[in-house]
Amino acid sequence: MLYYLFNFLDKNYQVPGAGLFEFISFRSAMAIILSLAISTIYGKKIINYLQKKQIGESVRDLGLKGQNAKAGTPTMGGLIIIIATLIPVLLFAKLENIYVILLIITTIWMGVIGFIDDYIKTFRKNKEGLEGKFKVLGQIGLGLIVGCTIYFHPGITVKEDVQISNNDQTMMVSAEDISSGAEIKSTTTTIPFFKNNEFDYASLISWINPALANYAWLIFIPIVIFIVTAVSNGANLTDGIDGLAAGSSAIIVVTLAIFAWVSGNIIFSDYLNIMYIPRSGEMTIFIMAFAGALVGFLWYNTFPAQVFMGDTGSLTIGGIIAVLAIATRKELLIPVLCGIFLIENLSVVMQVGWFKITKRKYGEGRRIFLMSPLHHHYQKLGMHESKIVVRFWIVGIFLAIVTVVTLKLR
Repeated sequence: MLYYLFNFLDKNYQVPGAGLFEFISFRSAMAIILSLAISTIYGKKIINYLQKKQIGESVRDLGLKGQNAKAGTPTMGGLIIIIATLIPVLLFAKLENIYVILLIITTIWMGVIGFIDDYIKTFRKNKEGLEGKFKVLGQIGLGLIVGCTIYFHPGITVKEDVQISNNDQTMMVSAEDISSGAEIKSTTTTIPFFKNNEFDYASLISWINPALANYAWLIFIPIVIFIVTAVSNGANLTDGIDGLAAGSSAIIVVTLAIFAWVSGNIIFSDYLNIMYIPRSGEMTIFIMAFAGALVGFLWYNTFPAQVFMGDTGSLTIGGIIAVLAIATRKELLIPVLCGIFLIENLSVVMQVGWFKITKRKYGEGRRIFLMSPLHHHYQKLGMHESKIVVRFWIVGIFLAIVTVVTLKLR
């Protein structure tokens, strides 16, 4: 909203400084500052309210050291992340931008599903929360919305044949130096570590008959649904010890901010020889607000946690990360960038799968890990949860660096 106000003041009254709101970098900086302030200052007020209403965590006995001390810690803290993200976005982003609209819908949609789950756990005293099938249906619904929007909406395009000529060999590039092809609808994405690194989902069926390329949505939308479901569940499983999910997610989203900014900037996309996605740079404002909200939430979520995000936060985080990766055409980098989520997911799948196989074979189930998800395995080994969290963060930073390097390493 402030963007429109200062844009009006700049165009009609030439108010000094109002023109700054035209720059994505300035609005992104303002968004992260405001989201940090909201999540740290008003976050405490939300925590106090949750304590007053006795909205505390009901801890299941898993035999972990220090677990019982967490009982009664306020949950639903994901509301802090959601509020601290949406307010700066509404103030500083271009609200007609389809990418911003899609991210706002994602935040509210997944936040509502997570809130219902936490509500059932807290007020209905049902430790299982919302039935898994309803969570999955919600994730599928979001994936359907995102997939259909990206595939069919005329405002979501890529631009072909972008070229920048600069004969004077300086760093100054004028509008006359830029020539580009028309914006086109495309299901093209990026394959990391390959020289010719663009892949079109339509090719998965067009090899049968070129006319089938018009039905690429039959392939694209189910892939989007799978990614949204997998990443949101991965974030949910990662939220098991103080600060792990919020810290790991902050690292991931800052990396995605880099991708969104360079992909939406015609000069940098040309320099890096990556896909130019018109209007995608506006997502940077949302991402930086989201990053600030996560870091501010960490102020109260690091060991010993004063608040838990609950499914209100973890499902929302996963959904947003999935949509950001898909929108920037970097979803095939998710196994690298979201490696922490992936290994947490895999540890559960491996544990459950091996237990069932060995139970059928030997009559007694056996385990690969002492406990899954993986962070509980290290807790069982006697490692303090703060050390586990920091080491997971370090791994996450390493994976983020590898992900950024793929911009040029092909």
